[in-house]
Order: sequence, then C-alpha cells, then structure tokens
Amino acid sequence: MSSLIYLDLSHNNISGKISNLSSNSIVREIVDLSYNKFSGPIPLFLFHSGELKFSNNMFSGSIFHLCTIPEAFIILMLDLSDNQLEGELPNCWINMSELAVLDLANNKFLGKIPLTLGSLDQLEILHLRNNNFIGELPSTLKNCTRLRTLDVGENKLTGNIPAWIGTHLTSLTVLSLRLNEFDGIMPSTICRLTSIHVLDLSRNNILGRISQCLNNITALVQKNSSIENTDSLGHQLFHNLGLYVNNAFVQWKGQDSEYKTLGLLKGIDLSGNKLFGPIPQEFSALRGLVFLNLSRNHLTGNIISNIGQRETLECLDLSRNQLSGKIPNSLAHVNFLSVLDLSYNNLTGKIPLGTQLQSFNSSVYAGNSQLCGKPLTECPEDIFNSSVTDHGKGNIFEEDDVFLTYDIYICMAFGFITGFWVVVITLYLKHSWRYSYFNFWDNVGNWMYVTTTIYVTRFKRKFQT
Repeated sequence: MSSLIYLDLSHNNISGKISNLSSNSIVREIVDLSYNKFSGPIPLFLFHSGELKFSNNMFSGSIFHLCTIPEAFIILMLDLSDNQLEGELPNCWINMSELAVLDLANNKFLGKIPLTLGSLDQLEILHLRNNNFIGELPSTLKNCTRLRTLDVGENKLTGNIPAWIGTHLTSLTVLSLRLNEFDGIMPSTICRLTSIHVLDLSRNNILGRISQCLNNITALVQKNSSIENTDSLGHQLFHNLGLYVNNAFVQWKGQDSEYKTLGLLKGIDLSGNKLFGPIPQEFSALRGLVFLNLSRNHLTGNIISNIGQRETLECLDLSRNQLSGKIPNSLAHVNFLSVLDLSYNNLTGKIPLGTQLQSFNSSVYAGNSQLCGKPLTECPEDIFNSSVTDHGKGNIFEEDDVFLTYDIYICMAFGFITGFWVVVITLYLKHSWRYSYFNFWDNVGNWMYVTTTIYVTRFKRKFQT
C-alpha cells in the first residue's frame, strides 16, 4: 500500500477505534474519514497527509501530539470539526506554516486561543466555533492577512472587538463573533472590510451607536458580487477550498444553521447587544443585503424611509427596540421578503398596504399598541371612512325612493285630471250621452230607494210581531 495517495472512507457507518500504525506503513496525501462513527483518540500516523478531513465522528481526547509531527509533512487542511475532542490547543502551530484551512468547530476545546496560531500566515479559513475558549482574541492573528473566514462564535471570549481586524484582515468575507462576551464599542475599522458578505456580531455586550460607515463595505453595496472559490495559494493538492469559503454559520430565517452555499448570501446581524441611537441612514446604500437583524437592542428613532429599496432583502428583524413612527411605505414593495419581525417597538399608524405586509402573521407587529391595519385591527380613520361611505350609499337609495314616489304621485294626479275632464267635456258636448248618463244614475237611485224601503218595512213588521 506504499503507493496509496487518496483514502476516502467518508459518509459510511464505520465505528470503533483506529489502531496506531507505523508512520511509514502507508503513504498518503489525502485522508477523508468524515461522517462516520470513529471513536477514541486520533492516531498520529493519520496526520502525515496533506489534507485531513475527520469531521462528524466521535473522536475524543487531546490533539497535543500534533507537536510531534515532523516539519517534512506539510498539512494544508485540517478539519476536526464535530467531534468530542477536548483540552487546550497545543501552542506549536508554527510547525504547520503551510496550513490554509483549520476547522475545530463543535468540540470541547477550552482555554485561551494559542498565540502561535498567528504564525499561520497562509491561513485562509479559521473555524473555532462552539467550544469553550476564553480570554481575548490573540493580537498575533493580525498576521494572518490571507484570512477569508474568521468564525469564533459560541465561545466565552471577552474584551473589546479588536480594531486590527479591520486594518489587517481586509480579505475577510465572513466575520462571526456571535455568542461571546465581547464588550466596548463597535470599532469603525470594521468598515474597512470591503469584501465582507456576512458580518455577525450578535449576542454580545457591544455598546454605543452603529457605525455610520457601513456603506464603505463594497460587497454589501453591490447586488451581484460573489465570493471567489479559487485557491489563492495555488496548491495542486488542495481540492476543497471552495467548500470552506462558501461555508458560514448564520441565523437564517429565524434558525441557527450552517449555510454551505454562501454564494450571494449577504447580511448583517447585530442583534442581542446594547446598541442605541437611530438606525444609520447609510444602511440605505446597502443594496445587496439579503438579511438584516438589529433586534433586541435599544435603537430609537424611525425606520429609515427607503429601507424598501433593498430589492434582495429576504429577512428583516427590528424587533424589541424602541423604534417609533410609521412603517415606511417602501417596505410594502419588497418582493422577496419572507421573514419580518417588527414586534415590541413603539410604531404607530397604519400598516402600509401591499402584497407583502398583509401576508404576515399578526405576531410580527405585536407590542405596538398604536399600530393598526391588516392583519391587525382596522384603523379608526378606515372605520370612519367606511361608515361615511355606507351612509352616503344609504342617502342615494333614499333619494331614489323619494324621486320614485314623487313621479308616481304626479302620474296619478295627471291621469285623474285628464280622465275627469274627458268625461265632463264629453257629457257637455254630447246631449244624448248626457241624457243617458243622468238617466242611468236616476234609475240607480230609484232602485236603491225602493229596495231600501222594502227591506226596512219587512224589518219593522218582523220586529212588531
């Protein structure tokens, strides 16, 4: 097996421990054991390869034996994510000067991030998410100027957000510091990260106002810019850089998820901090935003009027702030908006009519007592206008009835007068008709007199008897 250069056992159901073999027994350049159930410590001989993918297993123990790897073995990729590895990280990363991808996410590592990680000047991808790291970000990381992804979210890191991130790591496309204990203000140097696609500083203790220079981030201003997948190092063995460049853990559509096709996904998440003041007008220039989350802060003022000009916007969460004023009409015309939350603010007035805003559940507007309109209760002015409209319609019907009755009376009077004078004039002009007419009524009168007299006489006789 001395000629074996590629070992791929990934995506199986292989379990058990791997025995530690001689480092000379198998010669490899790529080893992929990911998505299995391997357990126990990772044998040293497996680290004698260029690309190592051991993610999504049950490997445990420490990785201090990395320090014993001879410098002759050049490691370009080390993916140990989603295991049960523990302990502190070794401080011998200077021996891996060619490392381009380091993924240690979702393990049980603890302690401080070692200073020697800053010696990895070829490093492009660094994932340390969801461990138990403490302390501040080591300033030596500013030497990793090739970094494109820096994800240290879900740890216990403290201190201010370093200003050198914006001055030295200018190639970053993903910066995730979420779910830590960072404090202080948001440094304005963040605005120098012109290639950023995902900026996630959520759920920390960041104070102050939102930086007003975010419109300097070119990637967020442009609608069609994408992330390059090319290997800037030119390594022939490095086949999987694109998979890591396009990988980011974000809160997407209300759920925390690993987004593996980053592509054109662009967004800012500053939720769960202590930011105050208005939403900067500069956000109106970020036409490439797909998601924006500023919830659970202390923001005040109005929602910027042209926020609806974000044509690509799919998720907008401004909930649990102190925003006031009306919902901008432009928001009703965002065609791709699928997630919206404006709840628990001080918004007032009518929800703008459009194809989008009325389709959301009423809960996205909850906690705004002076907000009205569908899907909430009707606004007072709408009820008044509806009443006036109905009353106006009733008056029209009543007026129609009056006109109808008036016309009937006129016709009846005209018909009676016409008929009366036709009979009178005819009798006046025609002697024979006049004689016959009066003679007829004389006969009728005589008949009625005689008949009445006879019946009265008969009644009297019966009564006397």
